[in-house]
Formats: sequence, structure tokens, C-alpha cells
Amino acid sequence: METPKNEKFRDSIGTINREGKRSWVFPKKPSGKFYTYRSYVSYFLLLFLLASPFVKINGNQFLLFNVLERKFNIFGFPFWPQDFHLLVISMIIGVVFVILFTVVFGRIFCGWICPQTIFLEMVFRKIEYWIDGDRGKQIRLQKQPWNAEKIKKRVLKWSVFFIISFLIANVFLAYLIGGDTVIEYITGSPFENINTLISLLIFTGVFYFIFAWFREQVCIIACPYGRLQGVLLDNKTINVAYDFVRGEKETGRAKFKKNEDRVASGKGDCIDCKQCVHVCPTGIDIRNGTQLECVNCTACIDECDHMMEKVGLPKGLIRYASEDNIEKKSPFKFTARIKGYSAVLFILVGILIGMLFLRNDVEATILRLPGELYQHKEEGIISNVYTFKVINKTTKEITNVNYKLLSHKGKIELVTHKDFVVPKQGLAEGTLFIEIHSSLLDKDKIALKVGVYSGDKLIETAETNFLGPRNYR
Repeated sequence: METPKNEKFRDSIGTINREGKRSWVFPKKPSGKFYTYRSYVSYFLLLFLLASPFVKINGNQFLLFNVLERKFNIFGFPFWPQDFHLLVISMIIGVVFVILFTVVFGRIFCGWICPQTIFLEMVFRKIEYWIDGDRGKQIRLQKQPWNAEKIKKRVLKWSVFFIISFLIANVFLAYLIGGDTVIEYITGSPFENINTLISLLIFTGVFYFIFAWFREQVCIIACPYGRLQGVLLDNKTINVAYDFVRGEKETGRAKFKKNEDRVASGKGDCIDCKQCVHVCPTGIDIRNGTQLECVNCTACIDECDHMMEKVGLPKGLIRYASEDNIEKKSPFKFTARIKGYSAVLFILVGILIGMLFLRNDVEATILRLPGELYQHKEEGIISNVYTFKVINKTTKEITNVNYKLLSHKGKIELVTHKDFVVPKQGLAEGTLFIEIHSSLLDKDKIALKVGVYSGDKLIETAETNFLGPRNYR
């Protein structure tokens, strides 16, 4: 069945032409109330993004995702591999929060919070406007032959883009290996850490490719979030939407004519100026309805309000609204689906907070050495050999660490020395022997409870098994 004319736009994406080639988007420079608000939000998030790897709380980097060394810091809280369940719950909370936010407000995350949009629209495009000019000048420059002016502008823009991509790559690397390490590499000779330099250049190339060439295609093609909208959005979701009832009316949209009575003619308030299309960073026509390419950036709202003000018509032809609000004038309702997502989010946040408060700053494990059996010693003593690990999640070293049996009478002997030190945010490991008299063994395998002490202070307890002879009596 042939697609209706007004639905043709759904057969392809706006950045691909009929020949299947890339159709470059040259958005008009946005301005207006929402753009100003979005700029403030973006500057705050940019500052947060750039500062987080270099800010410390209690000696911990504010945000760290060191996959290689399996060290993670989230908001200054250190997470170790033993805390993996906390990371999983945190990620689930993030997913549920984004789903809830999308159900209520649509793809607002993409337009206001996503790093891809913030860097592209608030950094790279602003530089592009400064060097190449606004929409019209960019289109003319694109068609212009390679003369001195075009070469000069292209070299300048590409050079600035590369420098910014290099800076972003350094910040990205700081999240992975630590801000202090990156500063150390920067202040030292680059040839002393050639592998890091190569990684840095690879990241720079990726960011340059994304922001200089791939651009809005990330949101349209690569990001799965746009497709997720189709599952999460409904008629009650608040989106950046075109009021088709008011814009079309009885006879549809039409160009504006001075001194015309549009009410008597039945024409809609949309004057078909196409400014909402020209300002769109993904090249879509918002008047066609909700589309996966729309990132809810509000540029079309500002531009439409500006045009409505010029022709003396009410603002809000394009605004934040749900389809039910536009068509039926229905107010926003706290639906059962929203209540369900909110309840799940509340429960998960409560579980995470509880686990964070119950989490120990020190973790100890004691495991029997694989393949080793018990040993008979003099005077009926049974001995087992163990390996131990003590993890210190704090920013202070723990001194005079020693073990004591809590559940049974017996003796613990460290192989190296009696006491040891656990470094800050590090671990100590070694070997120990546990000795118990055979008269205290009522079966061949018993559970032991061992206390970990710093001096005379109990800082952690660990459990392990002790093996003895089957015929011990």
C-alpha cells in the first residue's frame, strides 16, 4: 500500500536524501527563552563534567571508572569489585529514572542533559557559527569552490575542533585512569608514556569524528534511545509538540498576509514560515508530529514564539504539551504507569541507601589454600593453612592489623609477621595458619568466625571452614 503524502517523512530519516547520500543539516542559530535556560543548564553540566575527575571528597576522586584496576568512585564513594552489586543497583536506578522521565517528559534528557547534545550544540556549533556564520552563510560556504576564504575557514574550524576533541579526550581519560595520573602525564614527557599517548590520540580521533562529521547522526542512527521512545511514549506524555488543532484549523496552514482576518478565512495560526524546520538541529519538521529524530531541544519553540510575536498571534503554537492536551485539552495526570515506575524507583533508591549505610569500610576474606589438607601437630593440634585478603576502602592506612579466633579456642599464626599494614584504598594479602586442638572438633568440618583487629579494635569479621580428621576421637 502506498504511503500517504503527509506520511512520506516516516519512510526515511531527514539526514539522508533520495539518492541515499548524507544530507547535511545547517540549523539556524537558535535564540530565545528556552535556549537561554538550556545554555545555563549546559554550562553547569559542562563545568560538572570537566571538574568531576579532578575534584576529591575525603581523598576520593568524585567520579572514577577505572575498569582496568577495577576501582570505581561515584560521588566520592569508593566501590570495589566486592561492591559490584551496588553498582548494578545504581545502574538499574539510572535506567528506571530515565524511563520514568521519558514516560512523563519524552526525550527531554537528549536535548537538555545528554553530553553529545551539550558538546555539539553548546560548544562545536557555537564555534561553527563564529567561524562560518549562520545558516545561510554556511550553506553558501558549503557550495563555494575551494578558494582562499573557504580553505582559511575550514582549516581554522577543523584545527579548533581537533584541539577541543583533544581536551575532551584528556577529561575522558581522567575518568578512566584518574585525574592525578592524567595531570602527571601532562606535566611529564609524552614519550615516557607512549601507550597512553596513543590511547589519547585514538580517543581524540573518535571525538573529532563524532563532533566534526557524524554529529546529529549519533542521535538519529546510533543512539537506541530514540527508538525506545516508541515503547515509552503515549498520548499523555509531555513532549515538544505542535498544536495541530490551532495551527491547521478548518482550512490548514497558510502564509501570512498583512491585514488578513485569519479567523474569518478559517486558516490556522501556522503561517508556514518553516523557521521551525530551519532551526532544528536534526532537520525535521515538528509539524509532522512526534518523530524519533526529535531530541526535544526546544529550538523550534523559541523560533515559533518569535514568529508569532512578529505577526501578532498568540505564542505557544509549538510548546511542551501532550497529544491529549492539544486534542482534548486534558490536563496532565499521574497515571498508573507513572505511579508504578515511581514506586519501583523509590524502592530501589531505598535499597541502595540501606546497602550504602550497611557497607563496611574494610572487607576481609579468609580461604583455605586449595589442594591442602589439614596437618597433625604435636599434642593433638590440627592445623589448616589459609590465604587472606584485607581490603581498605578508606583514604587512611590501617595499621597493626592482626587476626583472632572468635568462635573457638585456638591460635592464628601469620606466615610473615604478627601484625601488618593495609594501605589506603588498597589491599593486603598473605598466608596464615589456624591451629585448634582436636578435642574441640566435634565433626570433620566446622565453621570458624575470625576477627580482624587494628590493634585492639575489631574492624571486621570473616568466616571460613576448618577441616579435621574424620576419626578424631
